[in-house]
Amino acid sequence: MARIESSCKICRREGVSLCGREKCAVKRRPFAPGVHGPAQARMRPRMSSYGLQLREKQKAKRLYGILERQFRKYFEHAIRKKGNTANFLVQMLEMRLDNVVYRLGFAATRRQARQFVGHGFVLVNGKPVNIPSYTVRVGDVISVKDNKREKGIVKQLQDRLAKSAETPRWVSLDAAALSGKVTAVPEGEDLRQVFDPRLIVEFYSR
Repeated sequence: MARIESSCKICRREGVSLCGREKCAVKRRPFAPGVHGPAQARMRPRMSSYGLQLREKQKAKRLYGILERQFRKYFEHAIRKKGNTANFLVQMLEMRLDNVVYRLGFAATRRQARQFVGHGFVLVNGKPVNIPSYTVRVGDVISVKDNKREKGIVKQLQDRLAKSAETPRWVSLDAAALSGKVTAVPEGEDLRQVFDPRLIVEFYSR
């Protein structure tokens, strides 16, 4: 099985926090990893158009924790739709179950959200779903299983949601019930990311 890297070295390589951690290393050391440290950034030659497109694709894959084969499938689905392919691509990534769990605040990072789903903590419309890549739809209700609510990680979650619960406009959260609902498809400002999806479309359209 392929392994998805999670080290903050990746964040430093891409120049932006992708791991979602509050104490991401890129905030303290905003330069690529390596023995040369900050000097390495000054020595690096200017990137070609292909290089820029590739870096944006890598950012997106690493942000959502997706491997190349699956990411390519998302693009192929997006390009078959009529309209803005870049927006469709981001919408499909955002509508993954693990990402929705993260957006609702049930997990501190997307990596933790994948574990949360994979370990059977989540219900979709009252039915257990343990596939992180499962695509949710408008109207779906995501909740935490009743028999998992005594787990330490869920108790911490309840405390965190009680103190702070900010969610995007396309989902609604019931913190007390540990459930949320997808109320719309993300659009406009909700599609803004640390990567440029237009460059990803250009990369795959070469």
